[in-house]
Amino acid sequence: MNHHFANKPALGPNHRWLVLATGAGAQASFAATFAGIPVLGILIRAEYGFSTIELGFVLSCMALGVGLSEILWGLLTDKLGDRLVLLSGLLSMGLMLALMSLTLTPDHPIPAQALGLSLILLGALGASVNASSGRAVMTWFSDGKRGFAMSLRQTAIPAGGALGAALLPWLANQSGFGAVFQTLALFCFISAFATWRYLHEAPASTHPTPQKSSHKSPLLRFDIWRLALASGLLTVPQMAVLTFAGVFLHDEKQLNLSSISVLLVCIQLCGAAMRVWSGLYTDQHRNRNKLIRVIGLLTGISALLLALLSHAPALWAMILLCISGVLAHAWHGVAYTEIATMAGASHSGTALGITGTTIFTAAFLTPFLIPYLLTASSWGGVWLMTGLSALAAALLLPSEPRILPEPVLNQP
Repeated sequence: MNHHFANKPALGPNHRWLVLATGAGAQASFAATFAGIPVLGILIRAEYGFSTIELGFVLSCMALGVGLSEILWGLLTDKLGDRLVLLSGLLSMGLMLALMSLTLTPDHPIPAQALGLSLILLGALGASVNASSGRAVMTWFSDGKRGFAMSLRQTAIPAGGALGAALLPWLANQSGFGAVFQTLALFCFISAFATWRYLHEAPASTHPTPQKSSHKSPLLRFDIWRLALASGLLTVPQMAVLTFAGVFLHDEKQLNLSSISVLLVCIQLCGAAMRVWSGLYTDQHRNRNKLIRVIGLLTGISALLLALLSHAPALWAMILLCISGVLAHAWHGVAYTEIATMAGASHSGTALGITGTTIFTAAFLTPFLIPYLLTASSWGGVWLMTGLSALAAALLLPSEPRILPEPVLNQP
């Protein structure tokens, strides 16, 4: 329990929806940066003068920062509480973006290494959002509604990504990259204010009692790591579509930036809708791992079809990219709910940090390795790799996860 903010107003059960909205807003602010910047890949390559390999390095760096710091933020969240950690992360992320708007625009020659290191630091600061906002939702909602609530929170990621995909290319074209970084900083500061105003610890009557003596650390549980590693493998097709679908469609299919942006916005919005549906469905049927496995199989099949049809007309490529991209966005909320439930309330921040580490490590490696794979083979080889990763995730998932008992929350 976080004692730094003990003097808070009396909060009724309906306050959980404000907590959920605040957590979702924080996720959207993070996602507008994390998922929005890769949409600018074509412009970054042109304006900064980077090669395709340098572009892959730059686009992977923010995910590397997140992956390196997720477990630490999760441990801090379990120790200090979600409010303090989330406030610290959002404010520092906003300040970093403001600094980047002044020093890292293509008005002057910027080495890829300088932009990449800044994005690593930005990712390390933004990683606080994932574990802290997730723990807040887990403690305010009962298990029967957590899948829906966590999926709504995770829906903010494709929604924020869609906002970034729609807004950032226009901003970059009209006002330059300085305006892009300033706008993203503003999103973080607005979310920080909402966190300060609305995000508090759940009242004791609704907060699960910690069971430190009976809960084994998630760091030592193989079933937790299996689900986390499967989540990382499922991230490969998602990040391949997010970071290099635009380059593929531009270089191979001669689509313009406007058409590519529309497609990526549609993928993000449809992915958001799928996240909400998956949360509702698994709350009703209690089959989270089964649904994740089905999503992995379907994602793998669609990506393998894309590999076979990589030289087909643009329409086929767009359809298969859309299917793969939407499916690859659909599982996040369910996986986060499952791993936090498996760990128990007192270790949920750490468990969310573990899965965040595998997810964002994959999010780093995918765009980093794609240019090398592309040089060694072809776009067909790239999509083959993404399909095999999704199929491997389906095989790795634990069939019957061991969920440790915890008290039932006194919430409807």
